[in-house]
Amino acid sequence: MKNYELNLFGVKRKLPFIDLEDNLAFASFVIMGDTELIMACAPKLAEKIGDVDVIITAEAKGIALTYEISRILGKKEFIVARKSIKSYMSGVVSVSVHSITTSGEQHLYLDGHDAESLKGKKVCIVDDVISTGESLYALEALVESAGGIVTKKAAVLAEGNAAERDDIIFLQKLPLFQKTEDDEYEIKES
Repeated sequence: MKNYELNLFGVKRKLPFIDLEDNLAFASFVIMGDTELIMACAPKLAEKIGDVDVIITAEAKGIALTYEISRILGKKEFIVARKSIKSYMSGVVSVSVHSITTSGEQHLYLDGHDAESLKGKKVCIVDDVISTGESLYALEALVESAGGIVTKKAAVLAEGNAAERDDIIFLQKLPLFQKTEDDEYEIKES
């Protein structure tokens, strides 16, 4: 297998493999900029998310998806946790994160105004893929440090063992893969 073919509600994409260590690999799913895929997935996720006060995502891959989910749910705005502090930000709240798709430690930042709008609110975290859960944990810690209450955690795909979690909402499982001796890829058995 040279690519993994993903089919979400009739929208097909060929995902390239990205090698990790120990012959482990993942299929690279990037929804950012894919209007057709966002339009297919956002209504399904919005239906599963249901009633929340605020929706938050981390910069940058989940922004377009979160916008569309917010629009469908009738929200006037959503919040984006930034990966760097911008000059307009004040009263910044921050946490650190390690992710399977990002090398090294990263930080997530929330402007004080956004942090204030989370206080006492039911919050849904949206991401494109939940894998190790590190990004999700960081966003959850960020929301909680701002006084928000995380009531939903949603993604298009749950990768590998994340699909066994009962605290997340997702549309489809994305398997992990292992590289074979002949440089092909096969689904990794759990």
